[in-house]
Amino acid sequence: MTGIRLTAPAPGWAIDADVVVVGSGVAGLTTALRCAAAGLATVVVTKARLDDGSTRWAQGGIAAALGEGDTPEQHLDDTLVAGAGLCDETAVRALVTEGPDAVRRLIETGAHFDTTDTGAIALTREGGHHRRRIAHAGGDATGAEISRALVEAVRSAALHTIENALVLDLLTDAEGRTEGVTLHVMGEGQHDGVGAVRAPAVVLATGGMGQVFSATTNPPVSTGDGVALALRAGAEVSDLEFVQFHPTVLFLGADSEGQQPLVSEAVRGEGAHLVDASGTRFMLGQHELAELAPRDIVAKAITRQMLLHGTEHMYLDARHFGAEMWEQRFPTILAACRAHGIDPVTEPIPVAPAAHYASGGVRTDLRGRTTVPGLYACGEVACTGVHGANRLASNSLLEGLVFAERIAADIVDGPRTGAGAASRTPVAEPAGTRTVPLLTAESRTAVQRIMTKGAGVIRSGGSLAVAAGELDALQRAAAAADKDGPKDAVPGVEAWEATNLLLVSQVLVAAARQREETRGCHWREDRPEHDDDVWRRHLVVRVDPYLRPVVRTTDSSLFPPVRTGDPADSALPAGLPNHPADAPEEP
Repeated sequence: MTGIRLTAPAPGWAIDADVVVVGSGVAGLTTALRCAAAGLATVVVTKARLDDGSTRWAQGGIAAALGEGDTPEQHLDDTLVAGAGLCDETAVRALVTEGPDAVRRLIETGAHFDTTDTGAIALTREGGHHRRRIAHAGGDATGAEISRALVEAVRSAALHTIENALVLDLLTDAEGRTEGVTLHVMGEGQHDGVGAVRAPAVVLATGGMGQVFSATTNPPVSTGDGVALALRAGAEVSDLEFVQFHPTVLFLGADSEGQQPLVSEAVRGEGAHLVDASGTRFMLGQHELAELAPRDIVAKAITRQMLLHGTEHMYLDARHFGAEMWEQRFPTILAACRAHGIDPVTEPIPVAPAAHYASGGVRTDLRGRTTVPGLYACGEVACTGVHGANRLASNSLLEGLVFAERIAADIVDGPRTGAGAASRTPVAEPAGTRTVPLLTAESRTAVQRIMTKGAGVIRSGGSLAVAAGELDALQRAAAAADKDGPKDAVPGVEAWEATNLLLVSQVLVAAARQREETRGCHWREDRPEHDDDVWRRHLVVRVDPYLRPVVRTTDSSLFPPVRTGDPADSALPAGLPNHPADAPEEP
């Protein structure tokens, strides 16, 4: 335990449950449905509305060996290649073998996938896949359909849900075991203000952290809240340096910030070409799969071409599709392009890479358990070892499905309170709890610009060192304002989000500085080659009591065991101090 929490009012209300699931994407809702079906008192907490998570924005589809001639073993091979030597093969094998049946259960839940004339599921290809194994819905609206089906199932099951609620921190007992979460309801939910859900099992399914960067495909709610909460609670994170930048995001201008429209990999899967301003294809000869190479390779190729030509974007040419194919297969992308003045039927689409997916996250075992007893993580917030250094396209929705079912099975065997009713019993804070100085709302933009410049698609030791210094300066300024008063930042959603973004950014930069090589979607221009002898291994990070990242390197490429249940297992690894020797005195 770090004994550190966000600065926030004391909880004014509480709910008791067996399990609280934080997040309402495919990972969170699947976990909640399975737990509720087993008779557990289940509460779902979500930051916006139930259907406003990252899942809704997934265009391409969900990967599984469902087609004739395809096998889990082939899916495994493609995943391992994309992961650049850092996938946990045991986790990948669980994903690809359990995946097809998990998709079938999703269909039984009510999700409708596009089918062929014979009634079979229609399958397409995406980058890194050697076979057609991507199931899609509504052409390019797969996530929206999955979200619809799961939200309807949750409402039909009458699960207790709390919408418009930002999770703040983990509640723990004196031994560091999970007791629930604190949260803030933003005026439109069942309760107002700060409260708590008390439960012996907490599942983080909070999605990604794309808002760390200025331009991202992630929705505004993706501010790394789950990773930040886990770090403050003493959990380990891993592989956070591997941020996947999607190669083909609609270019809206150099100054565009926030969520950007995605141009799905499935467009390239159907035969679109990447070209420069003269119409020349530049992926030919760079990889055997050309435009369908793994995402890190395509993103780097586009970035190289941009640097070579001195331009801010390249083009995706799919004019040969014709109007009918665009309207039937990619209606969402077509509408988004036209809304911004681009008609893909008659002109190439300007594209550039943007932050898309966190391959790393809160470290878990194969049952979704973190290094904090009772705390689970699932989906993009988690690091199961499946993705390695670079996620294979469309494995994310599948990971959410498969590991959600594994988590639910583990929780069903755990302790229950048999509760679920509202309570006015005060929520006690452990002795020695300290609070984090909050950043101002305006600091969010500062964090994003620091990260985009210093830790974006192209990184170097120098750029990362500058980013680390500037992030630390933001933290020192917040601490000084908090100490000297009056406070510049008052507790609230914008300040909490900015503070979470800062912590996640500091840990990401610390890991990226230590990994002195290029691997997967981590591109160090000063270290352009990968080094298996030294770096085919994982970086595991905790924060010390002063929120400073403490990074250790594993002994091999094997994903290290996650030890839970015994308080000693939550301690820092042998040989590491509880905090750096030069840690400052408490402010």
